[in-house]
Amino acid sequence: MMIGQEIHFFDWFIIHFTENKGMAFGMEFGGSFGKYLLSVFRLVAIVAIAIYLKNIATTDVKKGVVLSISLVLAGAIGNMIDSAFYGLIFSESYGQLATVFEGGYAGFLQGKVVDMFYFPLINGHFPQWLPLIGGNHFIFFRPVFNIADASISVGVINMLIFHRSFFK
Repeated sequence: MMIGQEIHFFDWFIIHFTENKGMAFGMEFGGSFGKYLLSVFRLVAIVAIAIYLKNIATTDVKKGVVLSISLVLAGAIGNMIDSAFYGLIFSESYGQLATVFEGGYAGFLQGKVVDMFYFPLINGHFPQWLPLIGGNHFIFFRPVFNIADASISVGVINMLIFHRSFFK
């Protein structure tokens, strides 16, 4: 697929190909140096989460806590792999289909993360009578994300809803 290309399954489920340059919601900082800094932070976080998970897995902690932290770790690893290697493997995909193993568009740790799931559940306009935003267009659940992002989100939400007592 090319950047921006979409496959519609339903009005509320779309495969929308985009590449995320940086952090959550496409935020980025500091150009290529910032990208290296973000990658180092991700690697440190992955190692810390893995060590923490190893330590609590051998205790009598609830299985749901271990599952939640495992989901966060798996998502972090997935996004890190994408960021580290995607730019080496694929060519640029703006205005063209990317090619595989014919020269990448970025160096190690400088790649983008591919996001593709888009669920615009409610697509409409605010009522006219609302001050300041009346009549403006809105889409409920606008983020485009990938499986790794979903894994992180489900793990964190599970911890917040079902396992708050684990964190005193």
